[in-house]
Amino acid sequence: MKRKDFLYLTGMGFGGAMLSRIPVIGAPISAEAALHGGIDVAVKKRMADIALNAARSKGASYTDVRIGRYLRQFVVTRENKVQNVVNTESYGMGIRVLANGCWGFAATDKMDNDSIARAAYEAVAIAKENARIQSEPVQLAPQKGYGEVSWKTPIEKNGFEVPIKDKVDLLLKVNDTAMKAGANYITSVIFLVNEQKYFASTDGSYIDQDVHRIWPTFFATKIDPATGKFETRNALSAPRGMGYEYVIPRDSDKIKGMPTMLYRDRYDMIEDAGLAGAQGGEKLKAKSVEPGKYDLILDPSNLWLTIHESVGHPSELDRVLGYEANFAGTSFLTLDKWKSGKFNFGSKHVNIVADKLQPGSLGAVGYDDEGVKCGKWDIIKDGILVNYQTIRDQAHIIGLNASQGCCFADSWSDVQFQRMPNISLQAGKTPLTPQEMIKNVEKGIYIIGDSSFSIDQQRYNFQFSGQLYYEVRNGKIVGMLNDVAYQSNTQEFWNSCSAICDQRDYRLGGSFFDGKGQPEQVSAVSHGSATTRFNGVNIINTARKI
Repeated sequence: MKRKDFLYLTGMGFGGAMLSRIPVIGAPISAEAALHGGIDVAVKKRMADIALNAARSKGASYTDVRIGRYLRQFVVTRENKVQNVVNTESYGMGIRVLANGCWGFAATDKMDNDSIARAAYEAVAIAKENARIQSEPVQLAPQKGYGEVSWKTPIEKNGFEVPIKDKVDLLLKVNDTAMKAGANYITSVIFLVNEQKYFASTDGSYIDQDVHRIWPTFFATKIDPATGKFETRNALSAPRGMGYEYVIPRDSDKIKGMPTMLYRDRYDMIEDAGLAGAQGGEKLKAKSVEPGKYDLILDPSNLWLTIHESVGHPSELDRVLGYEANFAGTSFLTLDKWKSGKFNFGSKHVNIVADKLQPGSLGAVGYDDEGVKCGKWDIIKDGILVNYQTIRDQAHIIGLNASQGCCFADSWSDVQFQRMPNISLQAGKTPLTPQEMIKNVEKGIYIIGDSSFSIDQQRYNFQFSGQLYYEVRNGKIVGMLNDVAYQSNTQEFWNSCSAICDQRDYRLGGSFFDGKGQPEQVSAVSHGSATTRFNGVNIINTARKI
């Protein structure tokens, strides 16, 4: 399974299969109980203590326990029909231990005392066997215990409590609006995730978290009956760490005056569908781009993916070290570049920050899956590589005394490992709007929305495309283009960054299904930016034949 298939859900049936494969397991719990926290926190603490004590009795020097209930829902419609409504639940416990200086892990969906203890014993036995072939012991960064604490996504409306009929009505209205505006076909979907996670460790933490995410999206197609050619225009929504309020738009969030209506913290799915229906026809009539060098004006709905692939993944320390190579390889950001303290990643405008607490983001949690309290730190400062992303057993490698809180598992049954926090390009400090930015461009292309991409095994050479392309001549948008993709390498691209709009234009994009590891695990992560200019970037024509 390729990660880009997750990102774009071009295989919608597979997206459904991925969610529906999650079994309904564990002790039966009513739907009402599940929506309001499932098992009582005191009961979770008791079960966690059974595991902690059992592991300690067999010689574990450290143990952490994750009790998780994962609720997922998606509603899919096509034109005037409902295609699918799926609800899944998964419930169980994962136990990770250090014994003889090595990791061991086991999981169980049977939550009685004996089954929990057996899983803990199994984790210790696995650790001790692993230690027989391990060259050096795990060095775990110190972590204080937080006692009994909790964190919740600050939602206004729980999407799981919204009737299915309301979601179906919204999606069917989206479809009708797009088709009346010119689309021939449209598939629309709402994804919802609720992770109810309880963490306990021998460090003394008992952490209860309730995490919510939502992604409303659609895929609209327009066909030219005379030629048989077609164009697609996908939704410009961004998946968010919010409740159902995300699809209840507010006028105060509108960004006006650009070629398409954009929002900051809300999404008007119906309005976007109407624009998509019309823009599909415009794309069919748009002229094909002339290859060459252009100044690019990249909207956050496009730039998020470039940040994700060219900054987020290559700054994962496990890729840097060669511990991870699945999904597009390792990383060109090797330790020698960081140690030099002067590796020129980008221009002085480029400040990229990791932030696990960013409101509304997909990656926002209070504590990671190792019980580390989450925070914020620099990855790229004034264009210079200054840091990576780490977890507890990696921190010592780059001289840190503590983890940065980047540990995550997508299920109670999977062992946690290093995953990307929210990675974002900071907005410019000088007042600048997208309209003002465009006025200073002589020959450029303004790109909105994300689409296909390709990147090499070191996260260095890449190619990206978008949803909408507008030609800019002498400071004005003069029409729509088609068949556009931009090519560069990571260092050259970020050094061509010449201007960034200010905080007023800052918006989040993100990946709802970001794959990593083998066996594969999926996480969700956001990437923010304001509209950004890159000078002299190579543009190819994707319709040309050799």
